[in-house]
Amino acid sequence: MNLPLDQILQGDCVATLNALPEKSIDLIFADPPYNLQLQNELHRPNMTKVDAVDDDWDQFASFEAYDKFTRQWLGACKRVLKPNGSLWVIGSYHNIFRVGSILQDLGFWLLNDVIWVKTNPMPNFRGVRFTNAHETLLWASAGKGAKYTFHHQAMKGLNDEKQMRSDWWLLPLATGAERVRNENGEKAHSTQKPEALLYRVLLASSNPGDVVLDPFFGSGTTGAVAKRLHRHWIGIEREEKYIRAAQKRIDAIKPEDYQPKTFNVQSKSKAAPRVEFSVLLENGWVQAGQTLFFAKDPSRSATIKPDARLRTADGFEGSIHKAGSHYSNGAPCNGWEHWHLLENGQLIPLGEVREKYREEKPAP
Repeated sequence: MNLPLDQILQGDCVATLNALPEKSIDLIFADPPYNLQLQNELHRPNMTKVDAVDDDWDQFASFEAYDKFTRQWLGACKRVLKPNGSLWVIGSYHNIFRVGSILQDLGFWLLNDVIWVKTNPMPNFRGVRFTNAHETLLWASAGKGAKYTFHHQAMKGLNDEKQMRSDWWLLPLATGAERVRNENGEKAHSTQKPEALLYRVLLASSNPGDVVLDPFFGSGTTGAVAKRLHRHWIGIEREEKYIRAAQKRIDAIKPEDYQPKTFNVQSKSKAAPRVEFSVLLENGWVQAGQTLFFAKDPSRSATIKPDARLRTADGFEGSIHKAGSHYSNGAPCNGWEHWHLLENGQLIPLGEVREKYREEKPAP
């Protein structure tokens, strides 16, 4: 069966997922019902009614009913997810802890919980609780030890070249021109997520050409961002009114032409052919007996041994990584980044020497 790429599939999410080929999806983003359990209408201090989430699809008879539904759709997601794929789920305090427990029960492996801190949250008008100013995203791989896509350097690029943290600020709610509206000018969907949030998720954990699936497609934010980033997408949605709004939204998007060098954000070190330190030594790019200097403290040094191990000034012997860890009090160390050669009075990282080797000696 061929995948229905770049299409919205109308129907129940569990049945539709079970009709797709197993192990065929690279990334899943799910924004399921939160089971908010609203009992009464909400009003502001001036007695105007709050446009809260009271849709039928968010109503469940009990926690047991919600858990059963969650286990069904997550189980169906696990069946279609590739072994090296990953899954994101977003929720609030009403449901995310139940979802997380079921994720683990089904064999997913949690990688992060990410906090989306809202810059413009709805206040708690009654003043009986703290304002709910965040939502939680869970990111999970297919299982313990499973490989998955993560573009660490791309996330640094979005974060002023600093490692991105798990608290995400400055991502406002979907308002203004971004808010999808129906023919009457009303909100087309009550829980539309901002494109900035999906942009970060998709860029972090997928590649151009990957297939991204959203089992609760709603207003189509996942499909809209996937199209802009040249990912294929599949949306599953039950409600005809949401399908119409999402399709119109996605059809209006005209992404820039795909250029591999532009849209591929995979780090060069991961994309490039593997080169061991011993290869540089055997091919004369470094020499036995040569001194290397440790970046954190250049007064610390090590000598290259003929077997590609380093011997530190205090007598420790090991690989470039283990020798670096020795000088870092046992902390993990990437020797390519932390060991330097001295050339013409300048310290050159070993990683740069490796890149020059790759350029001159391309893989066969």
